Amino acid sequence: MAEVVTAATEKVIRIQRVFINLLDSYSSGNIGKFLSNCVVGASLEEITEEEEEEDESKSTMPEASAAKLKEGTFQIVGTLSKLESVRPDFAVETYNTISREHLLMRLLECDVIVYNITENSQQAEEAIWAVSALHEEVSHFEKRKVFILVSTVMTWARSKPLDPDDSEIPFTEEDYRRRKHHPNFLDHINAEKMVLKFGKNAKKFATYVVAAGLQYGVEGGILHYFFKSAWLGEVPALPVFGDGTNVIPAIHVLDLAGVIQNIIDHVPKLHYLVAVDESVHTLEDLVKCISKNIGPGKIQKIPKENAFLTKDLTQECLDHLLVNLRMEVLFVKENFNIRWVAQTGFVENINNTLKEYKQSRGLLPIKICVLGPPAVGKSSVAEALSKHYKLHHIKLKDVISEAIAKLEAIVTPQDEGEEEEEGEEEEEEENVDDAQELLDGIKESMEQNAGRLEDQYIIRFIKEKVKSMPCRNQGYILDGFPKTYEQAKDLFNQEDEEEEEEVRGKMFPFDKLIIPEFVCVLDASDEFLKERVMNLPESIVAGTHYSQDRFLRSLSNYRDLNTEDETVINYFDEIEIHPIHIDVEKLEDPQNRLAIKQLIKEIGEPRNYGLTDEEKAEEERRAAEERLAKEAMEEAEREHKEAVELAEKIARWEEWNKRLEEVKREERELLEAQSVPLRNYLMTHVMPTLMQGLNECCKVRPDDPVDFLAEYLFKNNPEMQ
Repeated sequence: MAEVVTAATEKVIRIQRVFINLLDSYSSGNIGKFLSNCVVGASLEEITEEEEEEDESKSTMPEASAAKLKEGTFQIVGTLSKLESVRPDFAVETYNTISREHLLMRLLECDVIVYNITENSQQAEEAIWAVSALHEEVSHFEKRKVFILVSTVMTWARSKPLDPDDSEIPFTEEDYRRRKHHPNFLDHINAEKMVLKFGKNAKKFATYVVAAGLQYGVEGGILHYFFKSAWLGEVPALPVFGDGTNVIPAIHVLDLAGVIQNIIDHVPKLHYLVAVDESVHTLEDLVKCISKNIGPGKIQKIPKENAFLTKDLTQECLDHLLVNLRMEVLFVKENFNIRWVAQTGFVENINNTLKEYKQSRGLLPIKICVLGPPAVGKSSVAEALSKHYKLHHIKLKDVISEAIAKLEAIVTPQDEGEEEEEGEEEEEEENVDDAQELLDGIKESMEQNAGRLEDQYIIRFIKEKVKSMPCRNQGYILDGFPKTYEQAKDLFNQEDEEEEEEVRGKMFPFDKLIIPEFVCVLDASDEFLKERVMNLPESIVAGTHYSQDRFLRSLSNYRDLNTEDETVINYFDEIEIHPIHIDVEKLEDPQNRLAIKQLIKEIGEPRNYGLTDEEKAEEERRAAEERLAKEAMEEAEREHKEAVELAEKIARWEEWNKRLEEVKREERELLEAQSVPLRNYLMTHVMPTLMQGLNECCKVRPDDPVDFLAEYLFKNNPEMQ
């Protein structure tokens, strides 16, 4: 692409066309998206402190379509790995199932060719072909082309230490000739060697190799497995493979993209670069950090052999997680201008990493509060919503019993045989006294209030529940609580004074972390609710608050609480979370299906990982079975209908034949009846004369017997005589 001069600004805008393979993959996709937002040559200018602050503020804001607003950004083209993949927004062109001959034509149109082999080792062979094919065309290049191979630090995995006595001395880019690859990464090191070999004529064809650390950031990378396990909360502790002391060189995928941007702009003399951040994190550091910030807070060390049983991790991912390698980048740090996203490493930047991960995957919690009078159907609606959105259904009774059971477990001495991690023993000893004190307070409160628990304890337990990691990850459905304005205020108030904020002139702040996003108020008339409870079977009513006295008392209590100025609904209105009101009586649906449908429409789509591959397969299998069952039923119904129709047709045919025979018989009888007088007349008056005429005709034997017979009958007519 030639340089373009814009008349309006009279400045030269350099346009560079960049080819990147497999744009629909995690790594290449993020690199392509990053470059599509970069102006060509931008990294040649040093970054000022003001710009750094601007970048930080931008990174916290939602992504804008800045690429279209900027002039002179990199034009991204590339291949796709799957036929069904949609062309990414940032790409100008994409190629799918293209022949090598046509692909070479496309590569020759580009100024920069990036081959990323970090996620798909089969691309190493294509990268070797591409660099050699381009090298053959060097004499036809109008201007210099840059070829960048994005490889992995796994090609250094078995390198001998620089100092046998000190294994902590890190490798740098300059040691690349001493590198020894991991056995599973032979294709990668071969590709690296070939790329460096073809870049001898750097003025016409500059080739670079970037050995990238374990990539993380945005929607996942290799650490996605741990993020997902932690977010789902289905395991009590996140697994650490082996002893976890192995050092893993890592880099944020956008920082890797920054290194590539700088290579394109600077075209440096050093052709082998390493892209890793400044951290020296072990596998245990990474997993512990994820577990603490999004998961159960615990880790469990499992043998390396067991790691291979993890179906969500490929062999290549496990090799990266089990590598033990110390690396330091000197060239990149000293010569490049990178707007680092996570220069200090994963652990120090976990909050931003988690934020972008959740945003890019749409993993936002849905927090719902369902309120209403007794018997209106709160629990059934909450249960249906919790299944649909995969949320935690918080029932008051369950939370209290769960909290008491947890306290009793802390107070009860544990078996000596159980192993405990160091540092936790002292902490637990302190907790035992607090737990015992709280238990005593609960028991005393329940004795004084006829088995009921005071609000301070209820609010404490509910608050602990909604602040728990599973509720913070997926969200919750609070079933029928809070009941009063004061309970709502105490439950959702902001404990940290620094973060207080004034809301609509009211001085009470609320905790954004736990406040519900949707408040659903179900209602119906007292008569409707009484009739509904009266129609319930005795087996359901027994032992519940639906017994006549208890129900009427709780209904009356609810109405009393919700007639004052300060109601729960008022509380939510004041903090501008306006409740969704549904009149169950008007819907005339005993199962509350219409109410659930209406709420799902208001709340929107689920915000989770969606179905797993197994669940999708199960869903498809079930859909196929349902379709086959439906088709079989329709076939059986059709056959039955045809059989019935055939039987009816045969019955009608037999009936018709029967009727036809009957009609014929009747006609015959009628004809016979009608012919009797005529027969009698013929026998009496015609036949005797006719017999005589025939006899006479036989005797005479005239020439014309008919004429003779006619003449005879005329002459001898009895009536004439």
